[in-house]
Amino acid sequence: MHRSIIEPTAIAEPLSESILPWYASFNRSYIVRILELVQDAIAISLCIGLFCVMVLQLKEIFLSLTTLRFHEITADILFILILVELFRLLIIYLQEQRVSIGVSVEVAIVSVLREVIVKGILEVQWQQVMATCAFLISMAILMVVRVWIPPTFEGIDPEHQVSNRLKESKHHD
Repeated sequence: MHRSIIEPTAIAEPLSESILPWYASFNRSYIVRILELVQDAIAISLCIGLFCVMVLQLKEIFLSLTTLRFHEITADILFILILVELFRLLIIYLQEQRVSIGVSVEVAIVSVLREVIVKGILEVQWQQVMATCAFLISMAILMVVRVWIPPTFEGIDPEHQVSNRLKESKHHD
């Protein structure tokens, strides 16, 4: 019995470039960098827009101080605080390329409390009050649980960074 020996070069012929799929010619890392730059540009434009809205809202607050409508001034101040927290959320995103759970939860809590203050707790139906309480309790639980959630990205642990900053500020005092 005669065995034929086939040369390995005959089997593994190089693939011609016309056989490669259409997407193989793309440089994925370059595309990802471009998309990240576009995302950053969107976040920067949102920061600029939020800053402009905050300035306009502050102007409205100062103009409304002459009428001394406490209820409206309180709602406007809480709205400014919500905008400041959203601005902080965007800044954290630009610095660390992640969305902060803690800041997002804080924005949600302040937004709900602002709506309660604006409408007045006595003017709201009891079902809405119960739903609001359930939402606030779930947000509080999320704030507590987020400490045990592992960091999303390697090397980024926001709770550790905050605790280190607090320790450093205590040592400087």
